[in-house]
Amino acid sequence: MEQITDVFIVAVVFYAIVAVIKIVSDNRVRNKLIEKGLLDENTKYLYMQPGVNVPSALKWGLVFIFLGSAVLVSKLFDYQEFTIGFMFLFAGAGLILFYVIARRLEQKAKK
Repeated sequence: MEQITDVFIVAVVFYAIVAVIKIVSDNRVRNKLIEKGLLDENTKYLYMQPGVNVPSALKWGLVFIFLGSAVLVSKLFDYQEFTIGFMFLFAGAGLILFYVIARRLEQKAKK
């Protein structure tokens, strides 16, 4: 069981590193194209985010707070077997909370 956990952790860390590198490089390319004026108005429209810009940090902050809470609950109540299940459940709850907050911010911006 420990070997599977180790492999899972390494895979998640590797995927996170690759995702961050891809996002950073895509943003750099997009910004350089916009600065040089190589994009027409239709393409610029595709890169714009419609509606309210809800900070991405809010989403990830909620997810990590809820993940930490899941680990804390599993340790406090001695539910070691259910730690991963709690993590998925609590992370989902954090994402749902983010969705509710984002919807409220969009509704406020429309008024």
